[in-house]
Amino acid sequence: MSAEAHDDLLAYDREHVWHPYTSMTDPVLTRLVTGADGVHLLLADGREVVDGMSSWWSAIHGYRHPALDEALRAQAADFAHVMFGGLTHEPAVRLARRLVDITPAGLDHVFFADSGSVSVEVALKMALQHQRGVGRPERTRMLTVRGGYHGDTFGAMSVCDPVGGMHSMFADVLPQQVFADRPPSSPDDVPAWESGFRELAKRHAHELAGVIVEPVLQGAGGMHVYDAACLRVMREVADQHGLLLVLDEIATGFGRTGTLFAAEAAGITPDVMCVGKALTGGYLTLAAVLCTSEVARGLSASESGVLMHGPTYMGNPLACSVALANLDLLESLGWESSVARIGTGLRSGLAPLRRLSGVADVRTIGAVGVVELDHAVDVDKATEAALDVDVWLRPFRNLVYTMPPYVSTDEDVARICAGIEAAVAVG
Repeated sequence: MSAEAHDDLLAYDREHVWHPYTSMTDPVLTRLVTGADGVHLLLADGREVVDGMSSWWSAIHGYRHPALDEALRAQAADFAHVMFGGLTHEPAVRLARRLVDITPAGLDHVFFADSGSVSVEVALKMALQHQRGVGRPERTRMLTVRGGYHGDTFGAMSVCDPVGGMHSMFADVLPQQVFADRPPSSPDDVPAWESGFRELAKRHAHELAGVIVEPVLQGAGGMHVYDAACLRVMREVADQHGLLLVLDEIATGFGRTGTLFAAEAAGITPDVMCVGKALTGGYLTLAAVLCTSEVARGLSASESGVLMHGPTYMGNPLACSVALANLDLLESLGWESSVARIGTGLRSGLAPLRRLSGVADVRTIGAVGVVELDHAVDVDKATEAALDVDVWLRPFRNLVYTMPPYVSTDEDVARICAGIEAAVAVG
């Protein structure tokens, strides 16, 4: 690409293209990607950088994987899309069966959505319609915890942290949910948190439809890791008060935290589970909502008799086909050992950063590494510092973190840790 073409694209991008969480009148700096292969992104300025973000946690097998490329080509040769209303197709049916097989026992029904946020909307509707179907229409609120993030659509925003989250400016127009304290990291702090959570649920049980949380790891709300025992408390509380337990596994699913699904760390089965992000290996947008037969029966007994949702691109054949190939790779390449190996590299590579000025905490779980600062990150400076050592990171708030592709080598992980160190040093 010529320098003139490069500059023209970036100039138009800056003037007309809105990027996530950015100002249109004062846009942040963007870098032009011209290629991607394995764990590397090729930038237009000639730099080849290790992607420490897995394209927002989705590209777990890296880029241009032959098996995933072929899955797309093969399905495109048959048909790329067909409406899911009144029609079905083999990739969707096979993927539904696969998800039922690999998720916690009892999640027997699958609704395909076209994004993570939409899957959360569907899960909330499931909870509300289920309560109507079992004769409790007054139960219209959700119980959740502070520090959570579930998406950017209105229902999803309502169960995000209402104070410290990204959507506090919309608080006056969102449904008012019930928020418990953020679950603690230390087992020593679980009993006190449990007491408060149980009391809050008891006080509001008459108006609650369900509990929704990100299990074990809260993502965009602050990359907070908490004790799995808290999930068992939530399961007990939900059962005690007739609530549905909804687990948002969009970020945690498919091995990221060390178990295939984070619910397994607590040995529980939710009533409803959302999955997305890594489902297609970063190739196409696709999410799914799974629920138990009890939820399906209750929902079907509501006055509509049907789940009131139906995305145009629901069950897209291309996305379902690449998702199946992605799950094949996840199994055949041994995700457990890959995640464990990456976790070991992140722990050893990031531990020395505790001594740096401005570092408040360093934590890891599975293939996730987080450095928390005692101040807000200068995103532009931190990003460029990481790029100077050939690593792509995208810090936010006071966090510099990584979720590497599972195919990252030990050398790649060491490089990512060096990039985080560079970002922290200037951030």
